[in-house]
Amino acid sequence: MVNTVQLHGYDEFSKYIETVDPKGPPVLLYFSGSKLPSGESWCSDCVEAEPVVNAYLSELKKDIIFAYVDVGNRETWKDMACSFRTDSRLKLMVIPTMIVWKGVQRLEGSQCNKRDLLQMLFEDEE
Repeated sequence: MVNTVQLHGYDEFSKYIETVDPKGPPVLLYFSGSKLPSGESWCSDCVEAEPVVNAYLSELKKDIIFAYVDVGNRETWKDMACSFRTDSRLKLMVIPTMIVWKGVQRLEGSQCNKRDLLQMLFEDEE
């Protein structure tokens, strides 16, 4: 079963990641731009990827934690000193980015809206 967690900003992300049980289910982190009043992200690549990711997650029959991490508004993300960019555990270059926590697997940018790549990422977790 996919358990979803919503995290807003770097502080919430940092606090959450400290609570992750290394013996628990795998944690996949999905970094995206914050939502506008319309409910869509300001990031067009994130808007494209989100329905593909959500559709895939709705069909997934694995025990994982899927953490949706809101990196903030456009100005926050574009700042090269943004904590998500400078954190050595993340090294984010683009959004959306999906990372297997404590793993090496990641999808970046338009890779996140390709179902076959999502499938490969999640299958690597077995």
